[in-house]
Amino acid sequence: MNKNIGKFGIGGKRKRTPTSEDPYMPAEGHKEPAICESCQALYRNKRWYLDPAEAQKALNDSGVNRVTCPACRKISEHYPEGIVTLSGSYLWNHEEEIRNILRNEESKATSKNPLERIMRMEREGDDMVIETTEEKLAEHLGRALHSAHQGDLQVDWTDDHNVCRVQWRRD
Repeated sequence: MNKNIGKFGIGGKRKRTPTSEDPYMPAEGHKEPAICESCQALYRNKRWYLDPAEAQKALNDSGVNRVTCPACRKISEHYPEGIVTLSGSYLWNHEEEIRNILRNEESKATSKNPLERIMRMEREGDDMVIETTEEKLAEHLGRALHSAHQGDLQVDWTDDHNVCRVQWRRD
């Protein structure tokens, strides 16, 4: 029997195909326990999480593996999986409020999954461009902004679901 086709069919129990093949996520995972030397995210039970108190202990434990988490690698190698472009005169009249919404949404996402981060948020000409480490975060930011400020929202995924491009505009 093909390894990818189990008793429940292709994609397993729910017949889903993998949505993303992140080149920064090692298929075999990391040796556990591990800590990211850059952001102090912890890796245990095949999951990344944040716990400042536990991170302090881990930094002093020679048995904990030191690694660079996928998000920190993407940031250092400038590999965004999500690109959000905001435009329109409304944006610049409400810039501080919009930036706060985006940062608050990033905070909520990062508390659940420390690999979901905003890599950069900068003005480029008349647009604001936000790059994210995870494609779903880009979509989430666009939807949160649209929910709070309406405007026109467009979400596009590449065929392999590895990159999400979001455009939001309000004049």
